[in-house]
Amino acid sequence: MKPLARYGALHGYVELGRSLGMDPVALLRESGLDPAGLSLQDRWAPAAAIAELLERSATAADCADFGLRLAERRRFANLGPLSLVIREEPDVRSAVAVMARHEDMYNEALHTRVTEQNGLATIRLTLDVGQPGDTRQSAELAVGVLHGLLAGFLGPGWQPVEVRFTHSAPPDLRAHHRVFGPRVTFEQDFNGILTYTTDLDAPNAMADPQLRTYTQRLLDPVRPDRAASTSGRVRELIELLLPTGRCSVEQVARSLGVDRRTVHRRLAAEGETFSSLLDTTRAELARHMVANPRRSLTETAGLLGFSAPGNFSRWFRAHHGCSPAEWRRTAASPEAT
Repeated sequence: MKPLARYGALHGYVELGRSLGMDPVALLRESGLDPAGLSLQDRWAPAAAIAELLERSATAADCADFGLRLAERRRFANLGPLSLVIREEPDVRSAVAVMARHEDMYNEALHTRVTEQNGLATIRLTLDVGQPGDTRQSAELAVGVLHGLLAGFLGPGWQPVEVRFTHSAPPDLRAHHRVFGPRVTFEQDFNGILTYTTDLDAPNAMADPQLRTYTQRLLDPVRPDRAASTSGRVRELIELLLPTGRCSVEQVARSLGVDRRTVHRRLAAEGETFSSLLDTTRAELARHMVANPRRSLTETAGLLGFSAPGNFSRWFRAHHGCSPAEWRRTAASPEAT
């Protein structure tokens, strides 16, 4: 199956896009992503779609360093629950090791490897989004985020020995030098950061030894079980694809990197069908959306993949025994609160 990444990877995307004069919401939709997902950082999307969005955005904004600028807007908390654990590791080496070991908790397409030799530590980042395509912006985003995390541990005065990228240099290097310092090289054999091993030995000033045992116990309960559950991943993709009007088993299969028969077979092994998951997921979303008076019922129908409000109304009544308008009035009544 194709790897997924959290919407948290796009923290600050809309604000950056608007500052560069482009329409970020339109670009999200063109890339098959749901703009509403940006408010739910723990929601997942195909990593390939996020990579495509970043490349489209760099082109639309005529900004070759778009991914790096987005990295500057990222925060430690954008790693999700894992940030709570990393923050309490005793030193930088341990923090990086935990981040690498559990990176599938925030990005299944990212693979981190750390090697140490002759006093130098090399942190290599490999991106595999599951299909061919340019990942220049994604690579700069990932390396920029890693640099920001290291600087958070080591202080703003820290600079790496070298930052390397596999792609060619952009026309303007000012943003790269502002973020990484002067030692940035391109057309190398890997994307990543070189630093001194003594930097990894540095104690983590943020850590509280009394909290570490507690945060370590948090890891297993919050680890997602998507890899073992096809139905969970299909449900996430249904939520993602419904607003695009392209929610079909064929599209879900393409997003997972398999054929439709494989999706049906794996769901059957878990006692599910695509139709039942689609119906259940749509019904859950419908209840929440209809109860929100700030969203019109016509808009809700479109977001749930219905071609016409009348079709949505008939479907809703069949599932909930009343019309969407009646459900909304009931939800808004004092007795419902």
